[in-house]
Amino acid sequence: MAPAQPTEAPRASPAEAAAALTAFVEAVEQRDGQALAQLAPPQVPAADDLLSGIAANVRSLDLTAVDARYVDQLGTVAADGSWRGVAELTWRVRGFDAAPARSDVVVSFAPSGGGLGIAEFATSDAAGTRLPLWLRGRLAVSRSDGVLVMADGSSSVAEVTAARTARGIDVVRRVLPEWSSPVVVEVPATAAALDETLGARPGTYAGIAAVTAPVGRPSDGDGPVHVFVNPDVTDGLRRVGAQVVMSHELVHVATDAVREPVEPWLLEGFADYVALRGTRLPDRVTLGRAVAAARRDGVPDALPTAADFDTRARDLQARYEEAWLACRVIAERMGERGLVDVYDAASGGTSTGAVLRRAGLSLPDLVAVWRDRLRDLVR
Repeated sequence: MAPAQPTEAPRASPAEAAAALTAFVEAVEQRDGQALAQLAPPQVPAADDLLSGIAANVRSLDLTAVDARYVDQLGTVAADGSWRGVAELTWRVRGFDAAPARSDVVVSFAPSGGGLGIAEFATSDAAGTRLPLWLRGRLAVSRSDGVLVMADGSSSVAEVTAARTARGIDVVRRVLPEWSSPVVVEVPATAAALDETLGARPGTYAGIAAVTAPVGRPSDGDGPVHVFVNPDVTDGLRRVGAQVVMSHELVHVATDAVREPVEPWLLEGFADYVALRGTRLPDRVTLGRAVAAARRDGVPDALPTAADFDTRARDLQARYEEAWLACRVIAERMGERGLVDVYDAASGGTSTGAVLRRAGLSLPDLVAVWRDRLRDLVR
């Protein structure tokens, strides 16, 4: 008997992957939902719903400048011929993003007809990729003048978030009246989905209510910046707390904090100062965690550092409160306009110590007053 001939193992086809991505881009550009749905491999029923949802997102978000370029294979090819590859994806929300976002995305390909179809979009730790929210399936979208919210949830989630954003814009403009740029807010379904959307390690944002961050690669200096909300945290907040969170993030948008970094305590303290300015909450609420930490560990010797604001740091909320108290001390000494001037000068590249010294309040003096204030609260 003649020996059995070895069966040739299925192999990845970069050419077919590139063709599938080209068809995806063409369907997106033409707003052709039927063409997108035809890219779903027939043996992957979920792919049809996914691509139909993406088609709806493209229309409701008015995405433009969409492109997808095949980069490389990821992993091995399965026995059924399916495999994953990395694609460089670009996109922009028309009327909101001044420039396109760009990120690597994992694409799951599977045999379809005579070529490859698209079964799923995903992330991979090894590839350092992101999963843009609009590639997860149909989103709820709320759009108004200057505000766009996309939510992986019900329409009520998008509408509540949009209303909260509009109120937050009013809060920010009371202190920064010249700010007028549009705002995009993204609300993934879970904290885990937020990590994937931002290309972060699992658990990075589990305890964070919201974050202002680049939509695509942080290294793209002119890429869009959106506010990303963690519903696992914000859903547990009271109305005032959720509003303060949103107003805080909008301060970061208004001051271009992603691209104009300042000392972490000033960055976060200033955002909280603006967000809390009109709430009239008592110190036992706004400084409760800071006081508790000081009672347990003693009054800190120095203002919070970058390490203190790590998303997984112990007593993270206490550090935010301490930073807010420092900015409140500056405003009490120099007036609100003085605090704004300090922030503006620091974001322009001048050291915070030099800015404060020129304004008549040295950094050591600020720390001394700040420590005295905390000490008084602890008693």
